[in-house]
Amino acid sequence: MSDKTRLLEQEFTVEVCHRLLPDWKDLDIHITQLSGGITNKLYRIQSEKGDYTVRIYGDKTDLFINRDSEAHSIQEMAKVGVASNMIKYMPELGVTIVEFIGDSIVLTNAHFLNPSLYPKIVAPIRKIHLSGVRLKQIFNPLVEIMKMSAILKRLNVEYEEFDIAGTIDRLIKLSSIINIPESEYTPCHNDLLADNFILINDDARDRYDAPMYIIDWEYAGMAPSYYDIADMFQEILVPREAEKGIVSEYCEGDNFDRTLFFIDLFKPFPDIYWFLWSLIQLNISKIEFDYYSYGKTKYDNALENLKFIKKEYGVAV
Repeated sequence: MSDKTRLLEQEFTVEVCHRLLPDWKDLDIHITQLSGGITNKLYRIQSEKGDYTVRIYGDKTDLFINRDSEAHSIQEMAKVGVASNMIKYMPELGVTIVEFIGDSIVLTNAHFLNPSLYPKIVAPIRKIHLSGVRLKQIFNPLVEIMKMSAILKRLNVEYEEFDIAGTIDRLIKLSSIINIPESEYTPCHNDLLADNFILINDDARDRYDAPMYIIDWEYAGMAPSYYDIADMFQEILVPREAEKGIVSEYCEGDNFDRTLFFIDLFKPFPDIYWFLWSLIQLNISKIEFDYYSYGKTKYDNALENLKFIKKEYGVAV
């Protein structure tokens, strides 16, 4: 058994903190396990020397996450001002430590129904997409789906209730219709669920450079910007008018119809990606979570969106 697995499975204690941060050895340390992670274990650790988040990588997550790319993304996006600063990267132990963003709340899906928050939500997304940063990983949605499908096949499990091969064939056709070359990809987060948005409290704004930060950069890479927003919409599942309000804020009055069109065409891709991800996690993860139901919802949503784009735009695949 590796050190990485032992660290994932053992109790997270002060002694573990000493191992990760030897200069904290003689300090009073406060440890809090954080909720929200369905792939990894997360802890907040505090001492007089700092306030950090420790991420312990989930079992076998290296099947689909490149930790070097993730670390690079965190470092680059911290410079851009949308991510917290990296403190320590220890892939040999399966650990990344970043600054904890306090004085804040984690967004919920309900926050995306509040138009007064749209400028704060959209600002970091636009910063990412327009940053000009070149992230190490290329996240081609169709290619990543094919990779997930291949991983699932290697696990030798069957889910005959889902037409995985047929649905991927439909996405291949849809990808050829979208036809965005990788040369036009921008930096993207690729996992913009509500839990990954951290809103600074009003009374603490003077202590932070921005009102909103984004965490969890495991899937970040160069991708179509429309995919990034489509992924967000398929996570938060807000009514159409809220989607239009967010897209309008993102576009700042330019190319609204074109932007919404491509976001809509990309919606089935994140759903199938996370559907396959869920079936993989169901077979490898040691974290208790109803991966099957989560994945089935994603699959059903993808099929509904394929119907929607046929009805809305006449795009049939």
